Amino acid sequence: MREFSLPALYEVPADGNLTDIVRRNAAQHPDVAVIARKVGGAWQDVTASAFLAEVQDAAKGLIASGVQPGDRVALMSRTRYEWTLLDFAIWSAGAVTVPVYETSSPEQVQWILSDSGATACVVETTGHAAAVESVRDTLPTLKHVWQIEAGGIEELGRAGKDISDATVEERGSVARADDPATIVYTSGTTGRPKGCVLTHRAFFAECGNVVERLRPLFRTGECSVLLFLPLAHVFGRLVQVAPMMAPIKLGCVPDIKNLTDELAAFRPTLILGVPRVFEKVYNSARAKAQADGKGAIFDKAADAAIAYSKALDTPSGPSMGLRIKHKVFDKLVYGKLRAVLGGRGEYAISGGAPLGERLGHFFRGIGFTVLEGYGLTESCAATAFNPWDRQKIGTVGQPLPGSVVRIADDGEVLLHGEHLFKEYWNNPAATADALADGWFHTGDIGTLDEDGYLRITGRKKEIIVTAGGKNVAPAVIEDRIRAHALVAECMVVGDGRPFVGALVTIDEEFLGRWAAEHGKPAGATAASLKDDPDLQAAVQAAVDDGNAAVSKAESVRKFRILSAQFTEDSGHLTPSLKLKRNVVAKDYAHEIEAIYAK
Repeated sequence: MREFSLPALYEVPADGNLTDIVRRNAAQHPDVAVIARKVGGAWQDVTASAFLAEVQDAAKGLIASGVQPGDRVALMSRTRYEWTLLDFAIWSAGAVTVPVYETSSPEQVQWILSDSGATACVVETTGHAAAVESVRDTLPTLKHVWQIEAGGIEELGRAGKDISDATVEERGSVARADDPATIVYTSGTTGRPKGCVLTHRAFFAECGNVVERLRPLFRTGECSVLLFLPLAHVFGRLVQVAPMMAPIKLGCVPDIKNLTDELAAFRPTLILGVPRVFEKVYNSARAKAQADGKGAIFDKAADAAIAYSKALDTPSGPSMGLRIKHKVFDKLVYGKLRAVLGGRGEYAISGGAPLGERLGHFFRGIGFTVLEGYGLTESCAATAFNPWDRQKIGTVGQPLPGSVVRIADDGEVLLHGEHLFKEYWNNPAATADALADGWFHTGDIGTLDEDGYLRITGRKKEIIVTAGGKNVAPAVIEDRIRAHALVAECMVVGDGRPFVGALVTIDEEFLGRWAAEHGKPAGATAASLKDDPDLQAAVQAAVDDGNAAVSKAESVRKFRILSAQFTEDSGHLTPSLKLKRNVVAKDYAHEIEAIYAK
């Protein structure tokens, strides 16, 4: 058994709640832009004092509508300014936010609103409203539904016009630090989602220590962050609350479809995203370079960036020749890539899935360091992350200051600290299984090095045991294979089988470009090309690269290309884009059998 901890850098308030943040910002930084909203396609800054006023107006409407202290208020929307406004308004009314993924089905909406006992709900679109309405007769506690795109915020403002500021002040002070701030339903790769109760204290401990450990990235009046992660996911909530605590300017966009345009317009100094975002930035840049006839130059620049980054970790550092080469490529390639990311940023934080060492070295080598972290809903997002000044690429960093990471005798990662969840809502049995003697059992397998840097090697429940008795952690090789531009998802199989195989889906965004470059018919799809020798060879190259990261017994011997991507709509991915392995295994059983056919 091994454990590591760091002293807390932020003193969690003995009491109080998250509404203290917006009141403090308005008092201490009244004219500082703490958030920005899109108006007519252009960004418009909102000062701390103006934001507090809007929060109070929405809170008054909730109070006037009968929302009581401790009531659960559901919030179903894409990432946008109004979500952050309503989150703080719900807390200011003394209530508890229950986020709902905007892609949720009526059945999922029914479960979350019913299980949480929500008394009110704010939705974004007519479609969301219809989903709630379709199950409303099964929700006896639900009294109000407001729709953002149908004037819901304005409706709340009118409803609360007779509520005084003093009433909001009083109501906003009701919740104590150990009271629930939100109930985040885990997306669940199996079974129904569990409601994870996160307190105001957990957010203070989490966000306060993240900001202090990464203080150069959170300079008030200088720094900004663009939020494009779903706010129904706990990582998105970290990206929302931490900038408010700093405070630095926060901008919200609903998705990553036009991310490069949004980055160019907002020009953030800090980006927080998932590995797939950084993979797409790299793959898109490489594909564009190849289309422009500059593929060879890009590949040489990428190799130089990776070599330069690796050399930074050696006692002697990069050689003179490598420094000169790096400087040349900085003008030709790296500067343009940084411009794609907004042009002002030097750092990003990545979480939600493993980043991959090659990608980590590439970005650090071009002058845009991606700090990898690790966390779960139950740990209020990041429970470990790489510090800005002591990064170890390939690890998920050191424990959150003020918390402890322990590796149990069987390799499971255990956590302890004020940032942990309080309980699973209405589920004492699941709570008892996960929390024992103050330690949260993550279900992840990992190691700690001598400096307290954590490596995650897999999930206990996902460990594959081949017929030969070899234990295989899928994540390591899956992440390497998925890094290829053509690969959308990869799922390793082989439990009880003679060798390891894989199911691979093709990224439709890059398939068209690849097909054109390789003389394939226009409009070709993964379904029409899955047996094509050239595509098979390209995927084999990705598999070979993945196999280089593991032993021969763990390597993928055979793979099958599937006709369609795994998506949330198909039921194969959770809203946070995690594989539902049991569903994939069931739906593609025939493909798995084909891998092992004689």
